[in-house]
Amino acid sequence: MATVILGSGIIGLSTAYYLSRKRDPSTIHIVDPSPKLFASASGNAAGFLARDWFAPAAAALGVLSFDLHQRLAEEHDGREKWGYSPSTSFGIVSSDGQRDDNDYDWLLLGSSRARAVHSSGVSTDEVGPVWLKMKDGKRIERNSEDGTTAQVDPLRLCEFLLGECQTRGVQLHHPAKALSVTPDIKGELACVRILSTVTGIESDIPATRIVIAAGAWSPSVFKSLFPSSGLDIGKFIGKLAGHSIVIKYPEVNNPKITGNCHAIFLNSEAGFTPEIFSRVGGEIYVAGLNCSSLTLPELPTDTILDTEAIQKLKDLAAGTIGIDDRQTELEIVKSALCFRPVTESGTPLICKIKDADLGELKTRLDGGGVYLAAGHGPWGISLSLGTGMVMANLIEGHQAVSEIRDLGLDNGKHR
Repeated sequence: MATVILGSGIIGLSTAYYLSRKRDPSTIHIVDPSPKLFASASGNAAGFLARDWFAPAAAALGVLSFDLHQRLAEEHDGREKWGYSPSTSFGIVSSDGQRDDNDYDWLLLGSSRARAVHSSGVSTDEVGPVWLKMKDGKRIERNSEDGTTAQVDPLRLCEFLLGECQTRGVQLHHPAKALSVTPDIKGELACVRILSTVTGIESDIPATRIVIAAGAWSPSVFKSLFPSSGLDIGKFIGKLAGHSIVIKYPEVNNPKITGNCHAIFLNSEAGFTPEIFSRVGGEIYVAGLNCSSLTLPELPTDTILDTEAIQKLKDLAAGTIGIDDRQTELEIVKSALCFRPVTESGTPLICKIKDADLGELKTRLDGGGVYLAAGHGPWGISLSLGTGMVMANLIEGHQAVSEIRDLGLDNGKHR
């Protein structure tokens, strides 16, 4: 039985990666319409990993995924191939030490992801990374325990996962758009029709299972394939746009100066929640400008950068990055705008969609189905490997997947 995965971002790739260890990889098809792969959140996210910064519904998944990231890096030289590294997280707080309470819905409230975790309470003499400029009236506070946060370059991780999948025999259809689904004489899902946007040729992929992992585009993908369905995925999954820049700063790559990677969360203001992450290889990622009102483009490559937003991030970087007050020119190597799939609960949707919600189509009882894996918000990279593993288990018929018990459409925790 063939499986079609709609979306080649990190969630779709992780699903293909683990599913291909359980069945014939040649029966797994990844379909993506974007002319450029990883053009949205999977290629432009921060790449920050956390083990225990999640709401209770996603806590077990967070632990599983963090451990899988560590294991994958150990098995495949992740530091060299995709910049995997332990990280230490810090928050910048006012000198009076005032902090917010834990809040797992921090993103939709326009706050910082550091609100998802309390200060670690670790008493040390650490002063944070030497490249961080501190302002008067502020102090730095560590908010992660050793071994609970890490850093990757998400683009390079996606490229690794795709390479592994293709080496095994997983088939990539790109750029190609899923047009429709076709039933057999029993009215059950039999194939997915796709269109090559390069050649204009339509073709059918025989399939009894579909995984929708198209990020912020998941609602429109579902609607186009199941037009008679009364289920509106868009009521559960929204989109949040975020600008970012990547800076090349060679001093960050000197382990004698910086050690492992660092995550810095600054005080926020309305619509601006500054986050700064150093990466292996001498890069610093700066983000924090989020907007829910920007229109989701038809394709990730159709996004248009807001020059004012990028300039605000550059100004932030200039005021917070530097060593010993040296006037070092910051080299901007990348500016990006991506759309993250978000839910009101702050937790993703990882589930099988009931046949009753597919409209006129049914799926086979013996292993067929339509599945959804989306809505990870800013935690898509961190939760990716765990999502891929549990989704593969779910597809293979392991219904009692504890890590996603509370992440379905009907659990009452999503809007």
